[in-house]
Amino acid sequence: MDLNVPEPARDRRVRRSRAALMQAAVTLVTERGTAAVALSDIAEAADVSRRVVYQHFGDRDTLLLEAGLDLARRELLPRLADGFEKMTAREQTLAVCRHFAEHRTFYRALLTGSCAFALDRGLISLLLPVNRQSMQRLYGDRLAPDTIDDLAAFLAGGGSAFVTTWVVEGADPLDPEAFADRLLRVTSVLMTDAAPITGDSDLEGRE
Repeated sequence: MDLNVPEPARDRRVRRSRAALMQAAVTLVTERGTAAVALSDIAEAADVSRRVVYQHFGDRDTLLLEAGLDLARRELLPRLADGFEKMTAREQTLAVCRHFAEHRTFYRALLTGSCAFALDRGLISLLLPVNRQSMQRLYGDRLAPDTIDDLAAFLAGGGSAFVTTWVVEGADPLDPEAFADRLLRVTSVLMTDAAPITGDSDLEGRE
């Protein structure tokens, strides 16, 4: 499973400018603990003009959104992609929790700002293939493909809400191992109690 979505081909200078702006956004938001960072400050930190910022992103919310998704693509998805087939459910969950704990200040600022909804939707989309692959590995042919998709989407959405609350409201410092265990306990209850009902329905349709 390839979780590393390649960036669309662009001119090398364009890629450098975009990368510098997104990194500057992550750095400044983390340092200041707020998403209310002036575009001029981000442009200065990236050593580009404000005009370049508008050309690539249009406005601050779009830049922050792309910076958040880029951070997840660069640091989180490779952790999940490398050796995914050999990772246990806890190892996968812990990788996600550690990523958000490491970048807690940055994500908390965005998840309480004006781009919160868009970032939440974007992160769910990024992690949905992980959930789908996990459900497929768990149930195999016992569930119909559309049920696998629905279950993966349900868990991705619920898990995102749970993680967001932890990142925004959790006590400092965040404990990724304890939270990973909480997530797994909740998932275990859902899989134990709800899955057989869905599974029976699917299997009856196949008989």
